[in-house]
Parts: sequence; C-alpha cells; structure tokens
Amino acid sequence: MCGFFIAMNKILWLRLIAISGALSVMFGAFGAHGLEDRLSASYLDTFSTAVRYQFLHTLALLGIICLPDHLVKLRTLHWVAISFTAGVLLFSGSLYLLVLFDIPSLGVITPIGGAALILGWVLLLLSLRRN
Repeated sequence: MCGFFIAMNKILWLRLIAISGALSVMFGAFGAHGLEDRLSASYLDTFSTAVRYQFLHTLALLGIICLPDHLVKLRTLHWVAISFTAGVLLFSGSLYLLVLFDIPSLGVITPIGGAALILGWVLLLLSLRRN
C-alpha cells in the first residue's frame, strides 16, 4: 500500500474516488437520457466530454493508489492526486455548469482545469523512481 495515501487518509481518497465514479455514471446517464431533447448537439457533446474526462481521471486516481511504493516518489504522487482532483473539478465542473446554466463565460475556467490534468500526468512521469 502506498504510504502517502495512508498518511493522506486512504479511506477518504477511496470515498472521493467512489463518489466521483458514481457521479460520472449518473452524469453520463443524465446527459444521454435527460438532456438529449433539451440541449443543442454542441452542448451535448460538451457535456459528454466533461463526463469522459471525469471518469477517466477517476480511474487514474484509483490506479495511482495501486502503484507499488518502490516504483514512485510518494511525495510527488501526492501532487499527482491533487492535480487530477483539481483538474476534474475545474475542467469537468466548468463544462457541466456551462452547459446546464448556459454560462459561456465559464469556458475560461476549463483550460485551467485541463492544465491541472496535464500537470498531473507530467508529475506522474516525474514521480517514477530510477532503476
């Protein structure tokens, strides 16, 4: 088990991951069945993108919990988790709000969330230990 997750309260992270996964499925179903007659094709596509990125990064968070300690620098992995979480909130969250409340100005937040997601992947690369 990853020591940093124990220090950060692994149970809390698993709860957050489970909630995010469940929300991903619920938002996906809501978008496919509850919004299809109410939104333009463009907004439906935007909503679908938000769901996809949330779900993929939820799975990524689950995956980093399973990484063996000897492969990664735990302190850096901590920042991977934070970057992914912030990225999902900012990227997917801004897209959900943009679509549901028709506030195009929220689109300026989306790239910040995207940058946080990219940063998480770069930090994951940097967290790898040398053999």
